[in-house]
Amino acid sequence: MARHTLAACLLAMVFASFAPGGVPQAQTAGTADAAASVAVPGFWDPKRRPERPDVTRLPMQIRFVTTDDYPPFSFRDEGGRPAGFNVDIARAICTELAITCTLEVMPFDALVAALDEGKADAAIAGIAITPLSRQAVEFTDRYFRSPARFVSRRGGTVAAVTPDAIASRKVGVVTGTAHEAYLRSFFAEADIRSFPSPEAARDALQKGEVDLVFGDGVQLALWLNGTMSAGCCAFVGGPFTESLFFGEGMGIAVKQGNDALRQSLNYALAQLWEEGVYTDLYLRWFPISVY
Repeated sequence: MARHTLAACLLAMVFASFAPGGVPQAQTAGTADAAASVAVPGFWDPKRRPERPDVTRLPMQIRFVTTDDYPPFSFRDEGGRPAGFNVDIARAICTELAITCTLEVMPFDALVAALDEGKADAAIAGIAITPLSRQAVEFTDRYFRSPARFVSRRGGTVAAVTPDAIASRKVGVVTGTAHEAYLRSFFAEADIRSFPSPEAARDALQKGEVDLVFGDGVQLALWLNGTMSAGCCAFVGGPFTESLFFGEGMGIAVKQGNDALRQSLNYALAQLWEEGVYTDLYLRWFPISVY
């Protein structure tokens, strides 16, 4: 099954940048001000409102499973407790549905088997929605998507990102990734420099060896918000979300045929967005928006 990947070393960046806390219940004035300056993505159509579920059709409790190696979505905090955007979303869903939930941490490769064998009801672990993963599980509506982004040094001369604007510019990207394939397809006139890892590409940007880096928006946002970037750089241009290259996003996985739970989760996710809870959680975990 496909999954978005983030370097494990980002755990240190997460611990340095975010503090654990309870699930917000409503959007505050401060959050509203922050949302005005940070782009919060909305994945729900206001014209399409899922029906309120009949919770009597659900089990007595929802057994969520996640992983602990995917910051800032799911990891263990300094006290060893599960934490992250996915963890908070799961808790908020249970509050919205007024149902008891449990959360178990397990390896990513064990998630589908846990659903199939009835050991878990829902997996919220950064699972990418792809044709292959749809063969194994069913998904809720998308609740997150990590776009591709460009980053440049502050004070640099790159003000916009178009094929013409960055023609002949040195652009760093990780070799063999969808981001490299996208660059070579749509920014072929750029001077594309391939690197073995995101860290190597970012290091080259800090040293001035490349003018831009193109990569995963979440990785780059965490780096920009952490200490390792030393405030050197910033996003430039907008997000790139072409599904052919970067996927459809993330959904909560349930066992095939479990429509009652899937529809209930869809209802809860839509309500979290409408009530501002999703925005609160997004701003907590992504203070530098990936969009």
